[in-house]
Amino acid sequence: MITARAAATFEPVGRSVAVARAFVRDTLHGWGFADVVDDAVVLTSELVTNAVIHAGTAADVQCLRYETAVRVEVADHYPEREIPLQGRGRQFRDTDNEGGRGLLLCAALASRWGVEYTAAGKHVWFQLDLPERPAGTRSAGPVLPDADLPVADERVRVAVVQVDRQGTVTRWNDDAADLFGHPAAAVLGKSLADLTAWPQTPGTGIGIAEALQLSRWEGTYGLRDADGRVLPVYGSHLRVRDSAGEPSTVCLLVRAEERAVLQSPARGPASSDTGLSQRGKSADAFEVFIGSPAPDDLDGLLQRTVERARDMLDGDAAYLLLATDDETELEVRASTGLPSARQRFARVPVEAGTGRYGSARMPAVHEDLTAVPGAVPLLSGTGMRSVVTVPLKVEGRLTGSIGVAAEAPGRYSNQEALRLQFAADRIALAVESARLTELERLRRGSLSFLVEASDLLAGTLERDQTLALMAQMTVPTLATWCAVYLIAEHAEPELAFVLHEDEDRIDGIKALLSQLRPPEPDPTPGARTWTAPSDAAHSSALRASLRSLGVGSVAGGRPSSGPGIALATAAAVSGETVVLPLVARNRVIGMLTLGKPADERFRQEILELAEDLSRRAALALDNARLYSERTAISQALQRSLLPPELPRVPGVEVEVVYRAAGEGNEVGGDFYDLFPIRDGCWGFAIGDVCGTGPEAAAVTGLARHALRLLAREGFGGPAVLERLNAAILDEGARSRFLTLLYGELWPQQDGSAVLRMVCAGHPLPLRLHPDGTVEPAADPQPLLGVLDDLELVEQTVTLDPGDVLLCVTDGVTERREGSRMLGDDGLAEVFATCTGLTAGAVAARIQRAVERFASDAPSDDMAILAMRVPSVPTL
Repeated sequence: MITARAAATFEPVGRSVAVARAFVRDTLHGWGFADVVDDAVVLTSELVTNAVIHAGTAADVQCLRYETAVRVEVADHYPEREIPLQGRGRQFRDTDNEGGRGLLLCAALASRWGVEYTAAGKHVWFQLDLPERPAGTRSAGPVLPDADLPVADERVRVAVVQVDRQGTVTRWNDDAADLFGHPAAAVLGKSLADLTAWPQTPGTGIGIAEALQLSRWEGTYGLRDADGRVLPVYGSHLRVRDSAGEPSTVCLLVRAEERAVLQSPARGPASSDTGLSQRGKSADAFEVFIGSPAPDDLDGLLQRTVERARDMLDGDAAYLLLATDDETELEVRASTGLPSARQRFARVPVEAGTGRYGSARMPAVHEDLTAVPGAVPLLSGTGMRSVVTVPLKVEGRLTGSIGVAAEAPGRYSNQEALRLQFAADRIALAVESARLTELERLRRGSLSFLVEASDLLAGTLERDQTLALMAQMTVPTLATWCAVYLIAEHAEPELAFVLHEDEDRIDGIKALLSQLRPPEPDPTPGARTWTAPSDAAHSSALRASLRSLGVGSVAGGRPSSGPGIALATAAAVSGETVVLPLVARNRVIGMLTLGKPADERFRQEILELAEDLSRRAALALDNARLYSERTAISQALQRSLLPPELPRVPGVEVEVVYRAAGEGNEVGGDFYDLFPIRDGCWGFAIGDVCGTGPEAAAVTGLARHALRLLAREGFGGPAVLERLNAAILDEGARSRFLTLLYGELWPQQDGSAVLRMVCAGHPLPLRLHPDGTVEPAADPQPLLGVLDDLELVEQTVTLDPGDVLLCVTDGVTERREGSRMLGDDGLAEVFATCTGLTAGAVAARIQRAVERFASDAPSDDMAILAMRVPSVPTL
């Protein structure tokens, strides 16, 4: 049965893949399915990529929650995609082929998956089963002597409170009325949350609403009595269903000091150390914790730990720090009772010294922190006076630290330190196990993230697109906002790209960063803190606020606009900001700046992942730069090989169509030229060098310049081609054979034009008469670049008014569609339909015929030269 559903549609653009990943990640986290988030995100990324990139359609993504599984469905609107079939024992022909990769990952990671085709599109789904989580356990405690039994009042009152699925109180027994002073009539129908004082730091751990949704929960919190005082209670919650199937939660509550009545028994053998079982006092809160089911995630475990530590020592605040992998720093991972300014993931060095955590490796008691400033940096400015701290150790290694603090001085002694240390020893292994589980999950997610990032970055050689991909992969996965600076050779860093998860904040951050001096391009690996954005944003917000109040504005001037934009920008960048160098080929080519909003810091694992991403992004950016430079140089050289604008020939219409094959090529193996030789005489040429690309273009340049030089020296057609043939052969191994049609054009006073041509191995020129007759205008002769001694003959043709001469390269006649080829006959048929057309219209019709002859793009260079003598002379 489906218990929840979430759906979204994503447009067929590249950034939709990242948005879809975030949608699935947020949805599953919201449902509490953290165990399967990474696999679901990887599979969604592949399937959405297939839809919006490869299929080129919008992608419909739907998440379905079941009792024991989660199902994600991705649909596109392109039905003609194939399923990659694989027979037993066979391998796919190309493991790098992206087609079907998403389905292969589904087969590898999903519990179940499938694909359906309809007339409108393709529908792919996968299902991930959830790990089993036992609701609780049953166990029996050992037989204890009477003296060791916990102490309670003569009458133990157990309040029984029942709430419905909305958290509204529906049952309130007599013991509840006696304990809290509220008669049943006064509380029935009210929300239980209105009566509770839940000990939790906002944004972390578990709240009252979440606790009431769990199948079983135990813990300590406060409940307000009729006089408004908070009475500490110990509660045991059990979620049940009535006969109609409606869920509700039964809460059993006792005074906190009588928690032994409800607490779960210890899972292991009873401890022989009775030093912690003190008569007349409550049992150790950590023993209660050890006996209850552990939270499913590390954050929940740590939050419950600090709350129990605070309760155990009757403190005003508590915090827990975990060591980084290299054990040189401690990170704030959970706290209660501290201001929000105590940032999660803030790091403190371990060794002693100013601003360092000197009491990490041994238990320590500070009776008055004002006498030892900086001893516990985390508590600076919080108003806490006394603190007890103990280390978390596993097999002698420092894994963390727990601290409990109070506002009054002298609250703690060595006795409290020993109690807290004993509790820390009991919990250290559970914390370390949960930390390693989280670390493994993070590393698995990081690996899939880096694999996807590498694929995306390797798929483009355009600088702007690479910058956009960098930013989209970074925000919001690694940071709330990011900025990329690029450094050209011997130039200052320049702000190139800014992105924030809220698009309305981008302009404000860009304007702020544009006014700041860029960070120094330090090639040292790793992230370094940059405080300038936060400082500048706060200053700008303060000035804007003062101006809005009329303070500090210019006399007689109008106050500037309200401080809303400045305040929003300050909130967006006032958290931690770090800079990572973009180093490629031993040179800093830029900097990646990552930022968090107010009171947030980066986790060490996130910074390490960002460092890995920056290395890949730097190489991709440098490759894009090199590609752009190479392309610019290549295109500049190729443009130098193209002839200038066609000269105007009196009495003759001339039109040229030229297309070079290959991406980025402007000149290939085909070429043309039309140039004045002397008064009343113009030379024209159309040729085809063997091959395409830059090598063929080099011979093109040799031929075109040689033709102009030799023709203007007074050589006739055969002499020009014979000398060009010798020059090509002189190139040796670099020489390439060349087919060439060269001629001289002589417009006549009577409106005709005389052509003297040599056709050296080239497709024959065609002549179109006004009556539609098409005939060859020259005879074939040997091509150039093969024979040492050539005997070429010049042929003369007179074009009468209305005649058209068409010269093409073999890219026209050899146009293919399967086994069909346009050929000389096909060209002649198209040419015969061009009677009465101008030279430009003739060239355009031939070009369209070539392009439409086959469905795929032309793969060979193509040149078309059309010359027409008008029926009415234009001399």
